[in-house]
Amino acid sequence: MPPELAALIDNPLLLAAVLAVGAICGVAIERLAENIEKQRRREYWRGRGHGGKSQPTPWRRNTGLPVPTEKAAPRTAAAADQLRCVMEAEFTERALLNKSEAAVFKTLDAAVIARNPGWQVMAQVSLGEFLASTDSDAFAAVNSKRVDFALMDEHAHVRHALEYQGTGHHLPGGAAAARDAVKKEALRKAGIGYHEVVAGHTTPAELKRLVERLVPGGPETAIGAQSQ
Repeated sequence: MPPELAALIDNPLLLAAVLAVGAICGVAIERLAENIEKQRRREYWRGRGHGGKSQPTPWRRNTGLPVPTEKAAPRTAAAADQLRCVMEAEFTERALLNKSEAAVFKTLDAAVIARNPGWQVMAQVSLGEFLASTDSDAFAAVNSKRVDFALMDEHAHVRHALEYQGTGHHLPGGAAAARDAVKKEALRKAGIGYHEVVAGHTTPAELKRLVERLVPGGPETAIGAQSQ
């Protein structure tokens, strides 16, 4: 028997310590191998999602720094985690608009239809649904921001955005003004009008006049004007 092994046998504490270190090293090596295999599978499926070709690494504009991986490619693992979280949670429905917003929507919708039936009023629309930008950072800044109401023409293009300013919208210390400034600038650059409807100040008659100014008259409106 080798003298080193005999020494370990004669010293149970030392033998236990050596075995423990060996077990820890074995677990670490096994986990490292699992992580490498997981990464290999992720890269494989990402390649499948892009026609079998690896996706070039995107770079942040004017910084020389790569965009984080979660922006560069879809993450199946993250989607699976989200699905598991949703499956374990409870959901209930709620109104898309509060009472005052719903009242403005009804008045606005009726005025738009009367002015031009080809146009429609959309509620709570994300800017990312009707704005585009080649600057990924700028697009990310507005993607999830919403406008209360959007006036869409007969070609499904948003031409005007209306924000309902309820009571307390611009309380001191709030971030609403900063968010509105971001939305205003993005809409301005896209050539989309921005208009505010202030609670307690904008009457239904004023809202109707605003619609008449923003929405071009439809065929029925033109015929009615000629007959007068």
